[in-house]
Amino acid sequence: MKQNKFVWLLAALVACVVAWWVPQQEQSVHAAEQTYTIGTDTTFSPFAFTNKKNQSVGIDIDLLDAIAKKEGFKIQWKQLGFDGAVQALQAKQIDGVAAGMSITPERQKTFLFSHPYYKSGTYMAVKDQHIKDLKDLRGKKVAVKTGTTAADYANSMKKKYGFRVVTFDSDDNMYQDVLTGNTVACFEDKPVLQYAIANGIKLHLAKDFKEPDAGTYGFAFQKSEGALVKKVNAGLKALKANGQYAKIVAKYVGNGSQKSQARRTATQTESDRSFFGLLKANAGTLTSGLGKTMELTVVGIVCATVVGILMGLLGVLPNAFARGVANTFIYIFRGLPLMVLALFIYTGVPTLIGTKVPAFIAGIITLTLNEGAYTAAFVKGGIKAVDVGQMEAARSLGLTWGKTMKRVVLPQGIRIMIPSFINQFIITLKDTSILSVIGLLELTQTGKIIVARNMEGFKIWTMVALIYVIIITLLTWLSNWVQKKVHA
Repeated sequence: MKQNKFVWLLAALVACVVAWWVPQQEQSVHAAEQTYTIGTDTTFSPFAFTNKKNQSVGIDIDLLDAIAKKEGFKIQWKQLGFDGAVQALQAKQIDGVAAGMSITPERQKTFLFSHPYYKSGTYMAVKDQHIKDLKDLRGKKVAVKTGTTAADYANSMKKKYGFRVVTFDSDDNMYQDVLTGNTVACFEDKPVLQYAIANGIKLHLAKDFKEPDAGTYGFAFQKSEGALVKKVNAGLKALKANGQYAKIVAKYVGNGSQKSQARRTATQTESDRSFFGLLKANAGTLTSGLGKTMELTVVGIVCATVVGILMGLLGVLPNAFARGVANTFIYIFRGLPLMVLALFIYTGVPTLIGTKVPAFIAGIITLTLNEGAYTAAFVKGGIKAVDVGQMEAARSLGLTWGKTMKRVVLPQGIRIMIPSFINQFIITLKDTSILSVIGLLELTQTGKIIVARNMEGFKIWTMVALIYVIIITLLTWLSNWVQKKVHA
């Protein structure tokens, strides 16, 4: 009896220890699961693109997600586009890139690559099937996507075969340029072209084109992420061994026919390809993009207005140094192209300060500096537009410069400035489209993502254009109404 009690007591003690120990181990494992930020493309089907829910999908995404699950780490995906992802990796804004990135000696000098996970060669697609090979391109123009090995190949062949190269930032723009006849052919990785053709792009693979030596894709990481690369390589090896790798690849490219799962998904989710059918299917995505555009616009214009008014006032102070600061600010930030400024802030500044700058913050800073410079210019101009006799008369009555500015000049200047403020709001709204270059999912970037999925460029861009026109028309009406009220 005593032995039984002892056994039960021991069992209870063991149970308590196990009950305490297991959660602790789970917490330790969970704590050890480090999260890495991985940049990816949004338009590189079937390797890395975005679905209707704005989620990253494709061979690269599924592979790395499966590897992360197997090796015990987590991934935070960042949709940046290929160029944006590469630049963000260089600036140490992210830890890695999974975007069908070809392993080249030049890139290996900068990044640490995983073992190759896919072998793919460059191919040529044409609209006119009479163009069969490189020799048929003499005197003509061809299209490529910036930053790709296909672009490098085309540029290496252009002198020998006498053709010119036109560069685009997305595959869809490249395809459309060939379809409209501006260029006669485009170069891209073969599975990417096959996927696009299977999903409705009316191009053909050049019949007699001799495919150059196939390159290989790899996941790219910062040079300091050696431990992560070892995990990725181990996970990739395991996936190939257990057959999961083959299933993931087959899911997107199948056996080369149009019956692969990804192609069926692309056509079934938007089976109604009419204008209104596509609008209905993508209304949520477009609304989301418009919401981000309005958020950027409102926050950007508020910040730009504060900075612009401050700099505008400095520009009219009776102090040479203050006027010099204002004029320099206006000269620099009004002169810089918005895209250059955005890329400098998002990818250049982090390199200098060693700290990541979130894309939204980088976008707001960009708008604040650029739009703030224009605001400062018209604030300064509005104040100077007030008759100088107003200032002289007020000063002769004994008012200080500050009181004269506050009570006499500014009230008249603001009446002059109000239409310009509303016009600047419209300009800021349009300028947010440029911020797609740093991966912000505003309206223009959303349009790119939808087009990459369904290849309906004309219809989708018509929708995006109409949304901009409607919003800008409403703001224009507001501007006209305000002007009437002010000058009534």
